[in-house]
Amino acid sequence: MNDDLNGKVTIVSGGSSGIGLATAKLFAQQGARVVILDIQEPVNGKGENLDDFPLTVLRVDLTQPAQVNFAVQHVIDHFGRIDILIHSAGGSGRKWGDGPTHECTTDGWHKTLDLNINSFFYISNAILKEMVIQNKGVIVSISSVLGLVGGDEDFATHAYAACKGAIISLTRSIASYYAPRHIRANVICPGLIATPMSDRAQHSPQIRERLKDLQPLTSDLGTPENVAQAALYLASDASSFVTGTVLTVDGGWTVR
Repeated sequence: MNDDLNGKVTIVSGGSSGIGLATAKLFAQQGARVVILDIQEPVNGKGENLDDFPLTVLRVDLTQPAQVNFAVQHVIDHFGRIDILIHSAGGSGRKWGDGPTHECTTDGWHKTLDLNINSFFYISNAILKEMVIQNKGVIVSISSVLGLVGGDEDFATHAYAACKGAIISLTRSIASYYAPRHIRANVICPGLIATPMSDRAQHSPQIRERLKDLQPLTSDLGTPENVAQAALYLASDASSFVTGTVLTVDGGWTVR
């Protein structure tokens, strides 16, 4: 067990599946008091029982600031503080019309921004008010390699990429401004990870064939646990002198 996290009150936004759920379970195993904020209930994976993990789940639409504020205040009222925020909420806007800029619909643009960057602002806005009073706290946001590099025809969702770039910028701005208040903020940029969101890529022979070039370290998708371990480092005292960093967990995608 990582004693650094024992008893730490941790909110994981978007923690019902994928990277968020893997992170929530890992932190709970390390003794953190984990609260998942998500519009959906967590789903059991194969051969696991979520009852084995001490997780609290609050059903929240993270695109609605009033709901976010209410949930955050509920956590403060119940636990007395918030030590860590892991913001993993977000997703693709393809179903609403996200795509290359000249094809992206207005609805696709606005809904993708709501889901990805607006949700991060709403929850950071609410939680930082408490962290400023506490004079300490840790924020780890989940961005994407597409926030760092352009996507070609297989990854041309420009509203999504814009959001992920904005998450990097906002997190680094938080890191700079709140450092004197002993609040750290860092970003993780995953590559292609085997989550429900990447189902399209997982079942695309073309993208599968490209993995040896995109992610040459393994020639395969990463796992949610790969990202969760990075979040564990950035949330723990092992990174106590680290803030404003952008950590890629991408199998070599952005190093080339």
